[in-house]
Amino acid sequence: MSGDWRIDRVDEIRSLIKQAEPDVIEESKWRKPSNLDGVPTFSLDGLICTVEMYKDKVKLTFAEGASLNDPDHLFNASLDAAVRRAVDLREDDELDADAFKALIHEAARANRK
Repeated sequence: MSGDWRIDRVDEIRSLIKQAEPDVIEESKWRKPSNLDGVPTFSLDGLICTVEMYKDKVKLTFAEGASLNDPDHLFNASLDAAVRRAVDLREDDELDADAFKALIHEAARANRK
């Protein structure tokens, strides 16, 4: 899958998460025959988010997203969900690195409450 934009995007997201919260723990969960690598999950005092690759997007799902302050309006999916919120990124979408890191900080802060 060399040259797959989704892999590059996941690497970018992973780097931003670790910049925002250096103590974050990354694990791979929910392995199955259709996804042998599993789903990357990022936790710090509780689950922060998961990162999934789909054919046309990379989806970041924040476990407690509905309760997070999102002043830059990064959340653009699962907006009607009771607890979670997501950010869907397509190939040409820009990700505001500072706003994303602030959202990671907010999720980690919420986990510490």
